[in-house]
Amino acid sequence: MLREVSLRLSSTPTPVWIWSLTEGLHRDGEAAQPGTQSPRAALDFIAASKDAAIFHLKDFHEPLRESPDTRRRLRDLYESCRDQRKFIVISSPVRSIPEEVERSLLYLELRPPDLVELVDFLRDELAEHTPAPGAAPDSSDANLQQLAHSLLGLTLDEARYALRRGLAASPTLGPEAIPALLEEKRLLVNRSGTVEFIAEGGSMGNIGGLETLKKWLTERRKLFQMRDTLSADIAPKGLLMMGIPGCGKSLSVKAIASYFNLPLYRIDMIEIFSGRHGKPEGAFVAACKMLEDMAPAVLWFDEIEMGITSTESSGEQGRIFAFFLTWMQEKSRGLFVAATANRIDLLPAEMIRKGRFDEVFFVDLPLDDERLEIFKIHLDRRGADAARFNLAQLTEFTIGWTGAEIEQCVVSALTKAKLADREIADDDLLSVAVSIVPLSRTMKEQINHIRSWAFERAIRASPRQGGQW
Repeated sequence: MLREVSLRLSSTPTPVWIWSLTEGLHRDGEAAQPGTQSPRAALDFIAASKDAAIFHLKDFHEPLRESPDTRRRLRDLYESCRDQRKFIVISSPVRSIPEEVERSLLYLELRPPDLVELVDFLRDELAEHTPAPGAAPDSSDANLQQLAHSLLGLTLDEARYALRRGLAASPTLGPEAIPALLEEKRLLVNRSGTVEFIAEGGSMGNIGGLETLKKWLTERRKLFQMRDTLSADIAPKGLLMMGIPGCGKSLSVKAIASYFNLPLYRIDMIEIFSGRHGKPEGAFVAACKMLEDMAPAVLWFDEIEMGITSTESSGEQGRIFAFFLTWMQEKSRGLFVAATANRIDLLPAEMIRKGRFDEVFFVDLPLDDERLEIFKIHLDRRGADAARFNLAQLTEFTIGWTGAEIEQCVVSALTKAKLADREIADDDLLSVAVSIVPLSRTMKEQINHIRSWAFERAIRASPRQGGQW
């Protein structure tokens, strides 16, 4: 970047000098000047130089932070070099600027490469790659675009690591290399500690019921694909799903990512507040910016009421909440936020008001036909043909059950049959069903409270049936 700038500053190229603690100060492509390894000596050399130049000081944040002498010399240099066409550029992997010099510096943050840069990077890398006989990588524009989408959010070095892994998995670098790229990306993203790449997918076919939610997602998927041509008011922002635990909210989020054909990321609020990544509000802002670099994607806030609330308006949670509200309005159009909540009475009014999320859905206990559909899904997933069972007889025994309880019923029945070394039968499901005490019975008051709270505040994810809410 500095080399490009050097060609535009004047009619003749402006020389670029580079300094590092290990090599000293040297002109681009030439040997280092003797005696310029120390930070102070490098600044003295810049002060004595008579010619216009760009001086690139690598990792100079450390000398500035540790040495008052170096800070003072840099401030002197700022005064003496003014209007002499001598430019000092400090590069650093971290933002660490001493207060004494902060007002004298212009701060520029370089974000990870965008789609255009990644396509050019892939084209250059493949041009230098020596392919195996008969296995030349596919360098077509369509393939490079697909690969670049998989690498969004990574630095060029990280993209190079992923590309090597992809070539090892598929020398032709076709669609079969995408899982290898995503696996490398998962390792690199999860390394941040605050953001988790969710590789485990889902599908709408694995969700029983919730037809209103599915219809809404079908409409929003079309709008999301057209987001760049729509106004900011119409482009989908995301949804909030609240409701009873165990009724499929998390599974729905995974299905949304697969349905939209997008990667899924989750911000770990426990890690945000752990202090291991700096101040919580700073770590949260950095995580949100990181995810914008990875757009298009689905961002999952699990149990959002526990991590982002306004209960402490002057504390860390309050500041995070204030940033989140603004960020939801201004974030990248390519980021679809899917938030889930159980303790819905803890959600502040500012979060659930219209316009913050596109829609707020309430996921209630499944209806009769939904429970039967969930039984079929879990039986088929485990290799048991659901058509062999008389599931209708289970309806009266499973009133008030959650989807998680239905899954456990199927698992327990399969376990019982396996221990007896035989195929699962209707009696296995019935015997387990009559022994389960559902959550809706043990926590009846709390569930009734959740339902009454959501009655006028959310759209039901399933259509009403027989007057049921």
